[in-house]
Amino acid sequence: MSKAFTKETDDADDDDLPLPSLPSGAKNYITPDGYARLKTELLGLIDDERPKVVEIVHWAASNGDRSENGDYIYGKKRLREIDRRIRFLTKRLEIVEITDPKVHHGSDQIFLGATVNYVDDAGDTRTVTILGIDEADSAQGQVSWVSPIARTLLKARTGDVLQLMTPAGWREIEVLSVNYPGAQDG
Repeated sequence: MSKAFTKETDDADDDDLPLPSLPSGAKNYITPDGYARLKTELLGLIDDERPKVVEIVHWAASNGDRSENGDYIYGKKRLREIDRRIRFLTKRLEIVEITDPKVHHGSDQIFLGATVNYVDDAGDTRTVTILGIDEADSAQGQVSWVSPIARTLLKARTGDVLQLMTPAGWREIEVLSVNYPGAQDG
C-alpha cells in the first residue's frame, strides 16, 4: 500500500491550537521591543531555518527509502514545528497593538512597560516588569499584563496600597517605585 495518503502520526498540523487567551474584548498589547523580537523570530524562521531544513529533507528524500531514513523523518517533524510556529507568530503579529512605555517616562502611574518595585505585607520586596502576553518571561522578572499581580498594579501610583488575591488569600502590597525606559534607552 502506498504511504502517500496515510496520516502522519506526529500530531499532524495543530492549526486549531488556541492562542494564549486574552481577556474578553481586550487587545493584544505589546511593547516595541517585544514586537521587534517576535518579528525577528518570524523572519529568521522564514528566511534562515526553514530553507535549511527543507534542503536537508530534500537531500534525505533523494536517498531512497524514507520509512527508515532518520534525516527525513526528523527533518519533516522539524519542518512541521517550524511551520506551526510561523503560523502562530503570523496570527499574533496581525492582532498586536504596540504600546510604547517610553511615553510614560517620569510618570509614577503604572502602565504597560513599567518596572515596579513593591513590598508585600510580609516585608518581601519584589520587582516586576509588566509586558505583553507574548513577550513576558517570568525567569527575567517579567509578568504579562493579564496576570493577577499586573492587573492589581495597573493604573496604581507610587505609594498606593493595594489588595492582591493570591492562592494563600488576600495580601496587601505597597507600590514603592515605578520606572519606565527613558527616551534615550533601547
